[in-house]
Amino acid sequence: MSTRRSSRSDTTPAGRLDEARLHDVLGYQLAQAGIVTDAVFKSQVGQPFGLRPVEYTVLTLIVENPGGSLVRLARALAVTAPNITMWIDRLESRGLVRREQSARDRRSQLLHATPEGVALARAATQRILDAERQALANHLSPGERAILLELLHKVACARSEVAAARAQPTVASVPSRRGKSVQAQ
Repeated sequence: MSTRRSSRSDTTPAGRLDEARLHDVLGYQLAQAGIVTDAVFKSQVGQPFGLRPVEYTVLTLIVENPGGSLVRLARALAVTAPNITMWIDRLESRGLVRREQSARDRRSQLLHATPEGVALARAATQRILDAERQALANHLSPGERAILLELLHKVACARSEVAAARAQPTVASVPSRRGKSVQAQ
């Protein structure tokens, strides 16, 4: 057992376990940060407005992009058409969004938020922003928060390159039973 004492910056936020190499793993740090933001969302929007995070996201994207299609929304969120349809059905049943048949392509539906949907999305977003600022006030300056948002957006923008790389077949070297490396596909 190590007697080394970790500095506060490389221990888990709760439980004070040594993160070791996890400290440098972006996915781990995002998951830990997600615990904070998920709690903010649940208390500020989930419980008071009865919205799930994905429903809030879908509603807000429709508010900000009126007249968009189901296909475009599914692509933006990297989900399947049946999933988007299910979420739109839920929002539509609550009177927050409406579908309209496209005049150009009668097979396509355009999405619009109702006035109630617009008001809910705007109120929810303001509550989230205010609560996140308050929750992080002792940990991030306004400038650090702006930098963090910009950097996270850049990470999210890498999604297209990651998806393209996943589509390419890879050749990996794996050890064989005899201890020699062989090429695997």
